[in-house]
This record gives sequence, structure tokens and C-alpha cells, in this order.
Amino acid sequence: MPSFSQEIHFDPQLIARFDIAGPRYTSYPTADRFSESFGPEAYRQVLSARGQVSEQRPLSLYVHIPYCNTVCYYCACNKIITKDHGRSGRYLDYLAREMALVDRYLTGDRTVAQLHFGGGTPTFLNEGEMRRLWQEIGRYFTLIEDGEYSIEVDPRKVGNETVALLRDLGFNRMSIGVQDFDPVVQEAVNRIQPLAETERVLSAARASGFHSVSFDLIYGLPHQSVASFARTLEAVVALAPDRLSLYSYAHLPRLFTPQRRIDEAALPSASEKLAILQLAIERLTAAGYVYIGMDHFAKPNDELAVAQREGRLHRNFQGYSTHAECDLVALGISSISKVGASYAQNHKSEEPYYAALDRGELPTLRGVAMTADDQLRRSIIQALMCHFQVAIGAVEEAHSIDFRRYFAAELADLAEMAKAGLVEIGDRAITVLPKGRLLVRAIAMIFDRYLREQRESGRYSKVI
Repeated sequence: MPSFSQEIHFDPQLIARFDIAGPRYTSYPTADRFSESFGPEAYRQVLSARGQVSEQRPLSLYVHIPYCNTVCYYCACNKIITKDHGRSGRYLDYLAREMALVDRYLTGDRTVAQLHFGGGTPTFLNEGEMRRLWQEIGRYFTLIEDGEYSIEVDPRKVGNETVALLRDLGFNRMSIGVQDFDPVVQEAVNRIQPLAETERVLSAARASGFHSVSFDLIYGLPHQSVASFARTLEAVVALAPDRLSLYSYAHLPRLFTPQRRIDEAALPSASEKLAILQLAIERLTAAGYVYIGMDHFAKPNDELAVAQREGRLHRNFQGYSTHAECDLVALGISSISKVGASYAQNHKSEEPYYAALDRGELPTLRGVAMTADDQLRRSIIQALMCHFQVAIGAVEEAHSIDFRRYFAAELADLAEMAKAGLVEIGDRAITVLPKGRLLVRAIAMIFDRYLREQRESGRYSKVI
């Protein structure tokens, strides 16, 4: 178990120096390295072989619901803007088909320890649709009594009765999209959401018995300033959610069409954005939140904070998780599964997804079978992102390598960061120091073989 300190040192000069564009490492290899040569047959073989490789490993289940009533201009998610429940009804038909196919091929334990509905806006589904989907999941999978079952919620579209329904179905964790409480910022990104709406849903979740409620915030949005975001943070701290995610807005209008409606001139400067981040970290940690890593905060008694202290924290496509031992089976368009030593991503839009299922095929667009080198580097990147430390001896034992010989080039590159005080390279461990906590993505990139071979940083957001 790694030793652990919560200290963060905010150094604007170092951040500016090492703030390069790079992946968020929700997977390694990252999704842009997936290949269409890994298709439906490859994923079928992975599912069929699972019982031989990890028979007793529980499942994490992800369901992607892509529909939204309205568009938020900052959004980079895979979503479909519609008010037509005929589309969502058809989508549920095909989700049921996908579950049946997965059920046909999947071997090993069907017990689900973790379930997440993401989107889009999962609460786009009406009561009948939500009940239907939950029942379909119950046909093919067994949800354990004390599992983690979470859903993303847009408080503008959710009444108290919907919150009660979600809890009655079995959801026990909720993520509420907030972004910013400032009315000027909300208007600029087309997401008008009064504080009272968020407060109402939070209160309903607590009254219904949800175990944990998380807020999502974004810094770097148009018209944000240190002063305006201080007011948002004041309201957030008063509401006291169990967890917080604080994402950096990446303005990439070439890749994400809705962002073209954002006035670039209204975006905060790089220095103002950095000052907003510094303020947020100071306010949240002063309020008692633990900095988990990247952009996540949690109360000290929250399961994420406990898992990090105990060395059990994991990172996947939903962010930080306490279930490192699970295979992840993902359903719906664009969703990414991780089963054994492979990743498999579904088609990204409705019609190709439907067409594959009409052919009786798994709707797999692309994926990757990890090599031994991929698995080695993935373990190191996970350790850095989750625990800010790599135990050299443990890596050598698990992967049968001489660490310093295998990573000679990486250690040479890491020496510059060590000299700057971001990391410490010791005989037994590589440790991210307080100055390096906010730059852990840049540190992890040193061990990314694909980035070393070919720099493609234009597709990524900045680290900060």
C-alpha cells in the first residue's frame, strides 16, 4: 500500500512550463489508439474466453443514454438533441438486443458490483422507459445488494418523483450537472439552471436515501472570473455534496460543433483560468474535501477517499472508481468495454449501431487487445493517476522486468521533472510530489509509448 499525503503545492510558473496537451488516461492505450481491426468477432472471443481468464471477477456495467432535450454549448459528449421519445423507445429495443447478444457470449460471473447510466442525459427517459431498461438489465445480470449504482442527472429535467423512482429502482448514487451557478455564464453556454433547482434535487436525493451525491463543475467557461466562480464555490460548499468533479473546459470548436456558439472573446485568459483553479482547490480543501487527483474531490469519509488511502483506487471511463477488480461491460452507442486485457468500443451513432444488431452482430466498431507492454504501462499510469506513486519492486515482480533497464529512456525524460520538483525518483518508488499533483497527466505521458513514438497532441486538451 502506498504512503499517502494530501498536500498540493500550486506553482503557476511550473504549471505554465509543463501544461502540455495530453490524454486524460481513462484508459491505456487511449481510445484514439483503438483499431477497427478489432471488431465484433474479436470482442465475441473475449467475452467467450472470460470465464477461463476471470471466472469469479464481478462486472461493472455502463449504459449510454445519448439523448438530451437541449444542447449545452460547452458539451463534448456523444449526445443526440431531440424531444422525440419514439427515438429513445427504439433505442431501448436495440439495447435489449445488445444485452441478449452479450448474454449469449459472456462467460464467467454475471454479478454486477457497479452500474452507471451516463449520457447525454439518462433522465431523458420517462418512467416507463426507465423501468423497462432496469428490468432488461435484471434479466441478464445479477445486481448485488450493496453495489454502487449511479446515474447522471440534469436537475432542470428531474422532479422529486423522478428522484424517488430512481432510488426505488435501485440507484444509490447520483451525479448532478452544475457547471456554474452564475446566470451570465449559464446564459452564455445555454444552460439556465437556478441554484434552487439544484438544491431541490439534492434535497430530494438525500431524503430518498441516496448514499452519495456528486456535483460536476467546469472552469474556463465564457464570462467566468475569480470573483464570479468564488460565488459558485460558496454555494457549492454550502450545499456540501459528497463528491465534486472540477473539469477544465477545452475549447475545441473544430471537433465539437456546439462550441462554435461560444464567444471565444468571452473566455477567461490563461492566467485567469489558472487563478480560478487555484481558488477552487484552496476553497474546497479548506472546506474539508480531499483532492483525489486530476479533477476530483471527495469528503474524507467518502468511499473514493477511503479507497485512495487504502491503495484500492482505480480509474476508468467514468473517472475514479473503487472497483479495480471488475470487468467493464458497456452498452449503447459509443460506449467502451474493458474485459480482461482488451478494450472494445461500440459504433458512435444510432444507424450503424442498429444495423450491426440487425445482422445479429455485436455492435463493436473498434478496440484493442493489449500487449504485455500495454498492460505494464497501464499499471504504471494507473498508479500515478490514482496514488501518485509507482512502487518499482511491485512492478518488476508483477511484470518480470528490470524497471530501470526497461524504462531507461523514460527515466531520463523524467529527470527534468524531478529537477523541477514535480517527482522524486527513488530506489524503491517514483513519487509525485505536491508540486506535481496538478500535472500528473503530464507525468503519466512520459510512460505512454504511443505518444513517445508519434506526438499527436493537437487532439488533446491541455493538462490544466
